[in-house]
Amino acid sequence: MSLAVATLIPGLILFALGALLLIGGASTGPLLKALPRSFAATLVLFGGAACWFLSNVLDLTAADFGDYKRILFGVFGLVALLAFKFAPDFLAVRGLAGLILLGASPLLSAAYMRYEVPSRLFMVTAVYVAIALALYLGAAPFRLRDFLQWLFVRPTRVRVAGGLATGYGLLLVVVALTYGT
Repeated sequence: MSLAVATLIPGLILFALGALLLIGGASTGPLLKALPRSFAATLVLFGGAACWFLSNVLDLTAADFGDYKRILFGVFGLVALLAFKFAPDFLAVRGLAGLILLGASPLLSAAYMRYEVPSRLFMVTAVYVAIALALYLGAAPFRLRDFLQWLFVRPTRVRVAGGLATGYGLLLVVVALTYGT
């Protein structure tokens, strides 16, 4: 993946999320508040994270327990399926955290050792903040519910959060477009 694409992806995600908060405002509150316990979001987010992780397991080399990849695939696949049955609360948040952690690797790899491009640090900073949030929310997923409750108490909070996300997303998009020149 090129550095421009790796910068454009988080930029567009942040821009879209910020625009959703800015344009939708309070009307997006019920939709976002329902996300942590939504079964549909769980299927998409946790299912997507599980599939992505399991595909990584199938790509293991001999140095990374690749000789046991079928056993590992079976064990981790079973754990993912059993999570739907025995740990369904906030599984969508854990799936989102998993997708963020899995997606961070190719983004950071695109910026690795690219010291001649100091503007890459805008993307790298956003990715590391997302990693920290993903680790925190993966361990305490109910905190996303609490944050969303707090966010939608006052419309000003929604506008500020939307403005910050939109602004930083726009910055990343502009930075991504400058790499080609």
